[in-house]
Amino acid sequence: MIPIDRHRLFQTGFAAIAATGADRWLAPVARGRGVILTFHRVTPEAPPPGAYAPNRLLSITPDFLDRTLHCLAGRGFEVIGLDAVPARLGAGRAGRPFAVLTFDDGYRDNVEHALPVLRRHGVPWTLYVTTDFAEGTGRLWWVELERAIARLDRIVLPEAGLDLPAANEAGRNAAFAQVYARLRAGPEDVLRAEVARLVREAGLDSAAVTRGLCLSWDEIRALARDEAVTIGAHTLSHPMLAKHDAVTARREIETARRIIADRLGRAPDHVSYPVGDAGSAGPREFRLAREAGFSTGVTTRPGHLFAGHAAHLHALPRVSVNGCFQTEAALRALLSGVPFLAWNRGRRLDVA
Repeated sequence: MIPIDRHRLFQTGFAAIAATGADRWLAPVARGRGVILTFHRVTPEAPPPGAYAPNRLLSITPDFLDRTLHCLAGRGFEVIGLDAVPARLGAGRAGRPFAVLTFDDGYRDNVEHALPVLRRHGVPWTLYVTTDFAEGTGRLWWVELERAIARLDRIVLPEAGLDLPAANEAGRNAAFAQVYARLRAGPEDVLRAEVARLVREAGLDSAAVTRGLCLSWDEIRALARDEAVTIGAHTLSHPMLAKHDAVTARREIETARRIIADRLGRAPDHVSYPVGDAGSAGPREFRLAREAGFSTGVTTRPGHLFAGHAAHLHALPRVSVNGCFQTEAALRALLSGVPFLAWNRGRRLDVA
């Protein structure tokens, strides 16, 4: 979760890149051979500024998805399927830049609101499925936390040393930011236990939250028949893998692949590491994904794809299409690669 002040910094940066034309004149240096875009939810209504919607960064509108695809075409990108990425990275000549569309978690709105846009443009895309979500038993703990805080007037976490007012929009936004930051910094079992306690206090049903938002196996099976869709794996329960022991991490990666194969009749070739930053997925997870038989693994480490990534197919970066930045300037900047010159300190590869 990105703090509000950093949101403003990013917005200012995108505007500056657009105003100076740097997304044009620096693109030949900054842009890689291709880019993998990360999406989560696609919903018709965008919350107004200032409203309590701390997970807004995970959701874009169908209109912005449409604008993204038009921007890709206008910038000369070819949208390709994930299966084609290894060959494109290994090709001797760069050629036309490519883009890959990936959607994490398995939300039902991907079918309800994203699919019509994707079909209208005739583009391939990948859905990374968390198997527990498809079963209706997994926990979307970040959604649970948002909804629990919306119902409670105070948020009390004695073990974390927090006692926060949440009686209005500003208080709820501040409470979510503090609780999220504090719990994310610690062990994941503590995070999940504390969120579960708040869920009970708020009178929510975790399973109902998941069933309401995520695709069932029947829905995923129907979607998998579409030739434009690639089904990938997103582990069993959506853990931050690097925070767990090797046995747990291996089980999450390998068993998810086996379950998807059993449910759909074909083993997935691609995996997305949950959360996906350096604190959630690193060299151990990249090795486990390779040993499990996956052809690629994607992170959320920001950046474009370069020729050198052909030797690191299980540590591929992605570019998040963030619901807080649904602007043409943000799109042009991200597709140019310019923001990542500073973010990655000039490095093209971040695979350690």
